[in-house]
Amino acid sequence: MTANADVVVVGGGHNGLVAAAYLAKAGLATVVCEQRGVTGGAAVSEHPFGPDYTVTSLSYVVSLLPPDLVRELRLDQHGFRVYPQGPYFAPRADGRCLRLPDDPADRHAEIARFSAADADAYPSYERHLAGIGRVLGPLLHQIPPRLGSRRPQDLLRQARLLTSLRGIDERGAVDVTRLLTGSIADLLEGYFESDAMLGLLSVSGVIGTWAGPRSAGTAYVMLHHHIGETEGAAGAWGFPRGGMGGVSGALARAARMFGAQIRTDAEVIRIRTKNGRVTGVTLAGKAGGEMDGEAIDAPVVITTAHPQISFLRLLDPAELPPAFVADIRGWRSRSGTVKINLALDRLPVFTSYPEPDPQVYGGTIVLAESLDDIENAFQQAVAGEPAALPFADICIPSVFDDSLAPAGKHVMSMFTQWVPCGYADAPHEAELEAYADRVLARVEKVAPGFAASVLHRQVIGPHRMQEEYGLVGGNIFHGELSLGQMFHARPAAGYADLRTPVRGLYQAGSATHGGGGVTGIPGRNVVHQVLADRRADRWRRRVGRPAAAAKPATQA
Repeated sequence: MTANADVVVVGGGHNGLVAAAYLAKAGLATVVCEQRGVTGGAAVSEHPFGPDYTVTSLSYVVSLLPPDLVRELRLDQHGFRVYPQGPYFAPRADGRCLRLPDDPADRHAEIARFSAADADAYPSYERHLAGIGRVLGPLLHQIPPRLGSRRPQDLLRQARLLTSLRGIDERGAVDVTRLLTGSIADLLEGYFESDAMLGLLSVSGVIGTWAGPRSAGTAYVMLHHHIGETEGAAGAWGFPRGGMGGVSGALARAARMFGAQIRTDAEVIRIRTKNGRVTGVTLAGKAGGEMDGEAIDAPVVITTAHPQISFLRLLDPAELPPAFVADIRGWRSRSGTVKINLALDRLPVFTSYPEPDPQVYGGTIVLAESLDDIENAFQQAVAGEPAALPFADICIPSVFDDSLAPAGKHVMSMFTQWVPCGYADAPHEAELEAYADRVLARVEKVAPGFAASVLHRQVIGPHRMQEEYGLVGGNIFHGELSLGQMFHARPAAGYADLRTPVRGLYQAGSATHGGGGVTGIPGRNVVHQVLADRRADRWRRRVGRPAAAAKPATQA
C-alpha cells in the first residue's frame, strides 16, 4: 500500500511535533511517523507504577521552549501549563544545607553561612553570566551559516552573523571565549571558595554530559541549560502539568488542529531516495522488514532521529558523501546518566530543614557535597566502574501538579550520574540496581526515613535509553555539547543549516543547532528552510532553471 503526503516527519518527539504543526499551519499535507505507541520521544509521561501515578520517564523540566513558539502554536489552548520551579536546595551530610532563595538578601544570608566572600561574589557571578547570555542567547535561535563556504549567499549569511556580534567589546570577546572553552570548575573557582557552592553550581555544567566539572567545555553546558528567552535572559525552569508528556500532548493537539496526521506504532525502516533526491519513506511491515511495509511517497522528509540512526541505518551511507558519513560516524554521543523515578507515600523530611517549605519541595534538590566529589564520580565511570557516590538532581513535581499522584502521595524524579558509558551496550541490570541503592542511601542520610517511603521505583540506564527511546549512547542531547559539536559543527560540516546531502531531506533533531533540551527550535527552524526551498524551486520552474545538484560539504 502506498500513501502520499507533502512532508513526512520521522519521529514524534517534541521537535517533530513542532515541525508538523508549523508545516500543517502553512497548508502542507504532513504525516508524522512515530515508532513507539506514544508521541513525545524523551519528553514523555508514562505509567510504570500503574494508572494512579504519572511519571516523566526521562526529560523532566521545561525552560528553553520559546514563548513566541508557545503563542504561535496556541499551546495554551491545548492544555500547556507550566508551574514555575523553585530555587536550589542542597542538603548536606553534616546536617547543614545550602539554599539559594530568589530574594537577594535571603540568598546572601544563606550563602554567607558557608562563606561571606561567596555571598558577596554571587551577584557578580550572575551579572557575568547574564552578559554572556545576552550575546549567545540569540544565537541559539539562529540557523547557523555555512562557515568557510565561498558561495555568495553563504558569505552574506556569514556577514550577518558578524553583524549580530557587533556589540561584543574586547572584554566580552575574552569572556565568551573563556566560557566556551573552559570548564565549569574554571568558571566557578574564579568566584567561589566553599565546597557547598562549588558542588551545587557545578552540577549544571555536567548534567547529561560525559564530562566532569574539570573538563573543558562544561562551562558552556551550564549556560546552555540557563538560556531561556529569545533575548538571551536566563530562563526560568518549570514543571508542565501532566509531566513532560503535557508538552508533547499540547504540541500533538496543536499539530492535529492545523491538519497534521500523527501516526504512532509507525516505524520508519527506510528513507527512500532516487538520483540524489528523497522520494519518501517505507514503514516496517508485520515481520519488521521492508517487504510488506507501507510506503509513503513525499518530496520532503524531515528526520528528527539521532543522526547515526538517520544517516547510517535509515539511509544507505553509500548514497552520502564520504566526508559527511565520516562526520556522522565520529559524532560523539556518550553518556553515563541514570534516571530514577520513584513513587512515594509521603514527602521526605530533611534533617537540615524540616519545615514544609514549598520553595524546598518545589525546587531542585541537589545531592553534591563538593566539586571534587563530582569529579571523582566521573573519573570512576571513565575507569569502568559506576560511581560510588553518584550525584543527583532531584525534583518532586507532584507538589504542584495533583494529576501526577493520588492525594497525599508523590512522584520523585532523580537525574543521576555516572555509570560507565559502555553501559549503553548492555542492560547491566544488577549493577544499575546497586547504583540506585547508593543514590537512595544518599537521600536517606539527609532525610532519615526516606527509604521506607518509597512505594515503587524505576531505574532507566543508558542501554534502555538507547534501545527504547532512540538516544544513542544514552545521551539526552543526541550528541555531546562540546565545542567541536556546536553551532556550525552540529552535526556535520556544511550541514548545520538543517539541510542534508540528499535534496528534500532535512534534519531537525536535538543533534542539530538549537537542540539539546526541550527547545522546539530545530523543529521550527527546519520549517523556514523547507518553505524557503519550496519558494526557490517554484522560482526556478518559472524561469526554467534546473535545481542545483546537492554537493558534498567540502564542495559547497
